[in-house]
Amino acid sequence: MIPTLILFGLVFGRWWRAALAVAALGWPLLLVATGVLGVEPALAGASGLAVLNAAVGVVVHQSVLWLVRNHRRAPAAPPGT
Repeated sequence: MIPTLILFGLVFGRWWRAALAVAALGWPLLLVATGVLGVEPALAGASGLAVLNAAVGVVVHQSVLWLVRNHRRAPAAPPGT
């Protein structure tokens, strides 16, 4: 289940605010809908862990995005070097 949320963060990391909000609300709803958990206090913990796991994917996505943007902005080496 953890890799699912990390992958979700990786894929939707460009829209990180929406991705974290969906993880916080969608994951507990999915757990209740599939019968894994009932409506109980443990859902708050599940929501928190879902956000943390999705945040890992978002951070990786944003880091790669930052590296690519900085690489594109880097000046080209002068000819003859």
